[in-house]
Amino acid sequence: MPTFRTRRAASRRLLIAVAALSAGAPLLAPISASAQAAYPSRPIRLIVPFPAGGGTDLIAREVANKVVTSNGWSIVIDNKPGSGGNLGVDAAAKAVPDGYTLVLGQTSNLAINPTLYTKLPYNVEKDLTPVGLVASAPLVLVVSSDSPYKTLADVVAAAKATPEALNYASSGSGTVAHLATELFQKTANVRFTHVPYKGAAQGSTDLIGGQIQMYMSSIPTLIGHIKSGKMRPIVVTSLKRTADLPNVPTVDESGFKGFEAATWFGVVGPAGLPKEVVAKLNAAFNKAIEDPEVKRKLAAQGADVRGSTPEAFGAYIRSETVRWGKVVKESGAKVD
Repeated sequence: MPTFRTRRAASRRLLIAVAALSAGAPLLAPISASAQAAYPSRPIRLIVPFPAGGGTDLIAREVANKVVTSNGWSIVIDNKPGSGGNLGVDAAAKAVPDGYTLVLGQTSNLAINPTLYTKLPYNVEKDLTPVGLVASAPLVLVVSSDSPYKTLADVVAAAKATPEALNYASSGSGTVAHLATELFQKTANVRFTHVPYKGAAQGSTDLIGGQIQMYMSSIPTLIGHIKSGKMRPIVVTSLKRTADLPNVPTVDESGFKGFEAATWFGVVGPAGLPKEVVAKLNAAFNKAIEDPEVKRKLAAQGADVRGSTPEAFGAYIRSETVRWGKVVKESGAKVD
């Protein structure tokens, strides 16, 4: 196992390489077959494009820790938030394609933002190499505990009776929660009024206080209020019920067959990663998420593990980009 001094020197070399690339230096030549066989011989930088402590960060750390303990590798988590996750993904896209810089991307920055943002600093299809899908987390639709709505049928009936009378909150325009609700409105042929917030806390407060009627967000964000009895869960957006909320039906069960919306998480690297390196990474991450303890810890965050091949993940990103791109355009959401 590398000593602290060795790891520090390796990290310094990595930072120098990234700095040189940012300054316009040419990409290094493809790594040799012998180097690929020895991969990884130094720490891997796994960028998390959101702050420490959030859902993406927790998933990254749980899975990376298992990769480290199972394979004897060294993985350094690098939180690089900003611009809806775009900064972190862009840093990975512009890194040297040697397998030592990766990013845990998700629905927003890999499938939604290409349409949502007028200008994106990276092209998902051209600038990134899919490694593998890791997990997905469904959303939950909640109302306040004293709301008259107890089922999705109640909500739909009220919306049909008085279009746009029901307000729903999200943590911001163009987020998965916002677009998932827009997608449901089209599916159910109803209209709500969107009330975007800059984060989850104020939306929760206003729902409990009666200023809004519904809130769509991730399960980890709302599970505390649900368990305390301040919020009533109506449906979850996965095709199967979740372990955290086993008594809450899915949208699919509630009469809208095939409806699914989730935040998914997957590892990608810069374009041009050698196939042998991608194969090693894919095998390592797939093995890690199959560990029972990892599954348990991710389930506690409202997430389910979802392994894949690199090819299947690439196809999934493309299909999700088409799907969410259509929703973005129909909703009129846009970020400059």
